[in-house]
Amino acid sequence: MIPTDRPRARSRPPAHGGVTDARVASADILADLRGGDLLDAAFERRAGTLDARDRRWTQELVYGMLRRRAVLDALLTERVKGGLARLDADLTDILRLGVYQLLHMGSVPPYAAIAQSVELAKRRHGIGASKLANAVLRRVDRERADASALTPAVPADPIDALALATSHPRWLVARWVQRWGVAEARTLLERNNVEAPMVIRPFGIVREQLETMLESSGIAVEDAPLVGDGLMLSGHAALAEVGAFRQGLFFVQDPAATLVTRYAAPPAGATVIDLCAAPGGKALELARTAQVVIAADRSPTRLERMRQNLERLEVRNVHLVATDARDLALTEADVVLVDAPCTGTGTFRRHPDARWRLRISDIAVSAAAQRAILRSAAALVPVGGLLVYSTCSLEPEENEQQVEHFLAAHPDFVLEAPPAGTVPDTVLDGGLLRVLPQQHGVDGAFAARLRRTGAGRAGT
Repeated sequence: MIPTDRPRARSRPPAHGGVTDARVASADILADLRGGDLLDAAFERRAGTLDARDRRWTQELVYGMLRRRAVLDALLTERVKGGLARLDADLTDILRLGVYQLLHMGSVPPYAAIAQSVELAKRRHGIGASKLANAVLRRVDRERADASALTPAVPADPIDALALATSHPRWLVARWVQRWGVAEARTLLERNNVEAPMVIRPFGIVREQLETMLESSGIAVEDAPLVGDGLMLSGHAALAEVGAFRQGLFFVQDPAATLVTRYAAPPAGATVIDLCAAPGGKALELARTAQVVIAADRSPTRLERMRQNLERLEVRNVHLVATDARDLALTEADVVLVDAPCTGTGTFRRHPDARWRLRISDIAVSAAAQRAILRSAAALVPVGGLLVYSTCSLEPEENEQQVEHFLAAHPDFVLEAPPAGTVPDTVLDGGLLRVLPQQHGVDGAFAARLRRTGAGRAGT
């Protein structure tokens, strides 16, 4: 039996002996995830030194495997004596990566997928692990010609079946089916397994000029959904090599995030505070019309990345502040945007690791933190000012229930719909912004505009 629960290695020697750097990086990224890191950060750390082609290959492998993990596990469980539970978690990930290459990456020859995985297992876990990997992967390769042999048994329970088919945790599937029904929930689950396109926002240049520049550089673009001046890139351009990017003529932002700032609709010349501001796209949108934007975040690392982006775009009216949103030392502002930390269930297509990391208890923990941030933010809103609360969650506890709780405790605030025409009517729900991936084809987002009327401050 191969021992389980090996200590996590923070770094490993460079690949050698025939194992490609991209495959070593893939295994190390997954080790980082098991240690509690987020996928984006782990990917940048482990794959950041790879060339553009290998980075793209690594992303396709790791992100794709995570999107199909449940099905891969079902296949492996039937082919590993005693099941996956007896294996080291790192070896299980190597097997997942190997099977994903065999079944879903047509550019990888089967012999390479097998040989590389076997060698990786040997180097990380010894000869016994490599023999197991060789036997399992060769069996999968032999069975590829028979589709039925590689189709896991369908569970009798319809929720279990849907969770397996779409590779999501059962508890989350059950929540979404109860809320939207089977058909709409299935659409959401399936869209979570499709790679999100890259959407960019022109900055300091009109959309038509940017489109011309990109197409002249060989980059095909399409209209972005819901946001008329956004551009969706076709293919996978390496942004650092795009002249318009280096010149600070655009930044990346999903239409859902753009809609939040348009829904906020701050008056021209306003002073705006953007709390929990990183990665900074909303601050940039707000800076188009605001006199000044105070972008606050508690992470110095994330603020440094924001600073670099601001310098690239030559933005002068966004000022960065390192502070915790629950303990603020800021003065009042015309508009305060609370882009609250949340479970992120509306962005699973971008963060496939999140579905496996999330626990149902996390929703309550997140909601409690959001209430504390809202209480703190409310103190920065003067009479007549605007508090905008937003998340990228789909969960009621973090969205409308959060707003209901806040309004009950703060009778001096009222929900106020945005000015007519600010955002499409299709994303408005009783004055709230509600963007749903299964209905609108973009990331999920929620927002509420809360106007301070001056009827009297409340406490909790």
